[in-house]
Amino acid sequence: MNVVQEAWVYLNDPLNWTNSGGILDRLGEHLTISGAAVGLGLLVAWPLGIWLGHTGRGGGLVVLLSDLTLAIPTIALLTILPLTFLGFGKPPIIVALAVFALPPLLANAYTGVRQVDPETRDAAKGMGLSGWQLLRRVELPLAVPYLAAGFRTAAVQVVATTALASYVNGGGLGQIIAEGFGLGISAAGGQILAGGVLVAALALLVEGALALVERLATPAPLRPARRRADRETIATGAA
Repeated sequence: MNVVQEAWVYLNDPLNWTNSGGILDRLGEHLTISGAAVGLGLLVAWPLGIWLGHTGRGGGLVVLLSDLTLAIPTIALLTILPLTFLGFGKPPIIVALAVFALPPLLANAYTGVRQVDPETRDAAKGMGLSGWQLLRRVELPLAVPYLAAGFRTAAVQVVATTALASYVNGGGLGQIIAEGFGLGISAAGGQILAGGVLVAALALLVEGALALVERLATPAPLRPARRRADRETIATGAA
């Protein structure tokens, strides 16, 4: 059999799914790590980005933080953080992936609030809205397309990158690939390919699901802004 046939056989073997350490176990680990990393990134990036966008200050800081986090290789963080007070296990992996999630979350939160029309802000202030009311009732609703686009981009990137957790024995679907390489390409080439297919399929599934959620959560009048936010997110990632 060639490697594609071997991968097909591997994916169609029920024991490879249900055994301890099988695909379902690894999928659960993968989703848990990814979800925790994106959640941690949200807790840091959204409050900071929204507040800086609301005050109109710190644009340079947002760019600097985004550039710094993009410049640090995730694999380097995965290697270094277990040697710190975080120790080995899931915490350093989650922190490393959260750092990777920060750029799109932070940049889109800041941009989403700053893109609100100044005349809209002035009209709201003229109606007597306080700074907090302006943020909650005007700026945040108008920033939804940007927040959603940043969340979707960060989630897909983290899901795809979580496969690297296997380099520090962190589990996830990447562990299937790592175990295959441990056995050798000639003996487990199908397993390696199957692991790669599973990671790619999960990332595409998350992308599709979050794109649908993003569309449903964005009011129709704001959808042009959502498409613009998507383009700006792609540009941020490319930069």
